[in-house]
Formats: sequence, C-alpha cells, structure tokens
Amino acid sequence: MTVTIESETEVPFDFEYEQTAREVIAQAMDSEEFPYEAEVNLLLVDNDIIHELNLEHRGIDRATDVLSFPLDYQEAGDFLAIGEEQEWNCNPDTGEILLGDIIISVPKVLEQAKEYGHSPKREFAFLITHSMLHLFGYDHMEPEEAAMPARSRRSRRDSPSNPKK
Repeated sequence: MTVTIESETEVPFDFEYEQTAREVIAQAMDSEEFPYEAEVNLLLVDNDIIHELNLEHRGIDRATDVLSFPLDYQEAGDFLAIGEEQEWNCNPDTGEILLGDIIISVPKVLEQAKEYGHSPKREFAFLITHSMLHLFGYDHMEPEEAAMPARSRRSRRDSPSNPKK
C-alpha cells in the first residue's frame, strides 16, 4: 500500500498525523476486505483551498472538512470489476490500484474536534475513514447506502490508531 501525504498548509497537530493516516487507511482497507494493493493520496489544505475545490467540483460555495475523489464503481464495495479492468486504474510502476484522493481541511479538523468535544486525532481519523468509504464507492446520498455514517463510526471505533479522546 502506498499512501502519499502532502501538505499545502501548516499542520499544527500534536500527534503523528502521517502515521495515523496510514494506519486508518490500512484499517479501512482491511475492514472492507479490499483485495488488492492500493495507492491513496492525501492532501492537507487550509479552508481557502478546500472552499475553492468544493465550489469547483461540487458547486458548493463554502469550505468543507473533507473532499473525496474516488474512481467509479458499478456497485459500492464491489471490487470484482477492478480485477477485471486493472489497466485503467492501476499505477503501471507499482501495480497498485489507484483508489483516489482525499483532501482534508486542517482548520476544520481542529474546529470540529473542539465542537464535538474530542481530540484532533480522532476527528482526523474519522474524516479519513469517511473519505475511504467514498473511495470504496459508497455515497451517503443514495438510500441503499444510508448506513454509511454508521459504517464510518464503526470503522473509526475499531481503528487501533483512534483513541476515544
């Protein structure tokens, strides 16, 4: 598994955020029983950048906490088609499946952790978990996938790198 982490803003977290990101991504892949080696890109930004991206890609004129840019799946959580069509979504140098990109607003991690009364590490882990479900093809806007928030909570709760506080 390759996780590329880049930052376009100061990251004042008081925890090893790169290690946390890798652990949470690995846990999400294990929980979903993703059968391939994968590549995920994580970009940490400020509110101005995520606002601009949110407007450009979703038509929503405000900052958000996380954006996910997944590959398209026929059915959420069904990875069989990936194996059949690996050439279109595979890094030719590593052979890893390109799952997609996660973009997280660092200020929103800090704001929401304070708002919800938990640690920035927990909020960061939750946003990655939520985004990973999007990368696996889940979309909480579809009725049959309405359980996505519960899946995020369960996966976050079970993550070894995610303390309760």
